[in-house]
Parts: sequence; C-alpha cells; structure tokens
Amino acid sequence: MNTAAVITSPTGRRKPPRLGQRRLTFDYVSFLLVFLVLPVAIFLIFVISPFVQAVYYSMTNWTGFSPEMDFVGLKNFGRLFSDSTFLQAMGNNIVLAIVVPLITLSIALVFAGMITVGGPTSGQVRGLAGSSFYRVVSFFPYVIPAIVIGILWALIYSPEGLLNGILDSAGLQMSGFAWLGDERTAMGASIFVIVWGMVGFYMVLFIAAIKGIPAETYEAARIDGAGRFRTMISITLPLIRDNVQSAYIYIGIMALDAFVYMAALNATGGPGNSTLVMSQYLYRTAFEKSQFGLASAMGVVLAVITLLFAAVVFLVNRFAGGKDDGGRA
Repeated sequence: MNTAAVITSPTGRRKPPRLGQRRLTFDYVSFLLVFLVLPVAIFLIFVISPFVQAVYYSMTNWTGFSPEMDFVGLKNFGRLFSDSTFLQAMGNNIVLAIVVPLITLSIALVFAGMITVGGPTSGQVRGLAGSSFYRVVSFFPYVIPAIVIGILWALIYSPEGLLNGILDSAGLQMSGFAWLGDERTAMGASIFVIVWGMVGFYMVLFIAAIKGIPAETYEAARIDGAGRFRTMISITLPLIRDNVQSAYIYIGIMALDAFVYMAALNATGGPGNSTLVMSQYLYRTAFEKSQFGLASAMGVVLAVITLLFAAVVFLVNRFAGGKDDGGRA
C-alpha cells in the first residue's frame, strides 16, 4: 500500500483513507484554483455581476450620464408592457426566433445530407458530385461580416437595386418597389437575409455530425429499401438530434437579438415598426432618449425571453425522444 495515502488513527494504528477523502497536495490545490475557482470567479465577475447590475438599474430612473438615480421598483416594467411599440418589437423577436431557425436549419440539413450521403443509391455511401464546391459556396456568406451583409442586401432591395432589375428583366415590372419600405414584405425580406447569411455555417456543422454516423447504418437502410427522405427522417435526424438542438438554441438566440442585421437593413424599424426588434428599441431608448433605466428593463426582459426559449427547446427535444444527461435515447 502507498504509505502517502495511509492515515494514522488516534490509537496509533494506520488505516486507509475513507472513500472520497483526498490529501491537499500542491498539485490538487493548484488544479482546483486554475480549473475551478478561477473560471467560476471570471464567470461571476463578467457574466453574473453585470446581469445583477442590469436588474438593479432596471428598477431606477437612471439617465446613463449622471451619478444620480432614484429607485422606482417595477415601474419601468409596467411602462414596457403598456408600450405598444415595445410589445410589437417583442412580437417581431418571437417571430424571428420561430421562423429563422426552422428555415435555416431545414435548408442546412438538406444541403448537409446532399453533400454527405445524397449521392448514388448504389455503391459506396457518398455525397453528390462536386460536393466540395457546394460546401465552399454555401459557407462563403458566413465569412462576410453581418453588417456588410445587411448593407449589401439593403442596396439590393432598394427601389432601383439589383433585385428589381432582375425582376424587370423577367417581365415582372417591379421597378421602384421598396422591399424594405413596404410593411407586407419588409419582415420577409429581412428574414431571407438572415437565413442567407447563416445557413452555410450550420450546414458545415451538420456535415461534421453526419460524417460521424457509421456508413454501415446507411448501407443497412439501403438494403431495407429506405429512400433519401426516409433515411433523413429515420436515421440522420435521430442520430444528430443533439447537434440540431444546440444549433436551434444558438441561432434562436441570434434571432432574438438580430440587432446588426435589422439596423443595417432598416435602422428606423421599418414601415409601421414591422422589422423593429427589442435590441433596436433598447438602443434608441438608451442613447437617443437617455433612459438607461428603462433600457435596462428591456434588456432584462430580453434575457428572460432568451432563457425561456432555450428551456422550451430543451423540453421539446426531451419529449420528442432526446437524451438527458444520464439517460439513453
């Protein structure tokens, strides 16, 4: 027995250490400090502390540019939920959080399936011919900064922009139509831009996940006569369920913010505030109206909605047959 691990009893007899008992060696203490205490301290200082401060500021009338502030309790939250503009912005965020992930991840899954296992139905399991080219082209929009994408598409959507020029050439006579200036099309056009910019990244994410599925699984499905659609629904999706869940949460959180895209496409919030999101309204309230207390309340509401969104995704995945931490599919 290792003498360093033996503990002497009060009677002088040696006995082995109890289960779970560990000597406080330098290596053990340094490990705790570097990998436990330090990360927790950083998390508390840079994540939890600012959020707690935001909650406090949301209950004050702070202007943001003076040290004076008065505690007003929940008055700011009452103002928010009686503000029709804020409620409309919150509704726009919820629409984005539902529509953008569904469209983006559906397209990404289709492209990932085509590139990895969408090739011939006989022989080795492989993707379509030239799949590497499709992968690069689809991923290219993601490497462009979001602000650049927004400005680029704002020009394309302009009344005399490229889109109307192409439609005019096709005989549709759309010259002069403002895609971002019409309440009927502004939100749809904005959603298209976000999907266009994000689909490549999630396609690459799903490609990596699908490549982790054994080829024998797909070969067995072929022998059983499963087509491409059936294979995607019955094999691919269940086996990459956790990847889809993580992707849905990430892109949903991005859609609940969407500040950069919306500010670049329509900084005023669109016709009738049809594209206004909470982060835009928060920015205007804080830096144009100097109402930082009210803006902090908007931030708290946005954070709560984001947490609820993530919880709903986890619950839906769990009830749909996903795995928990200690369970099995």
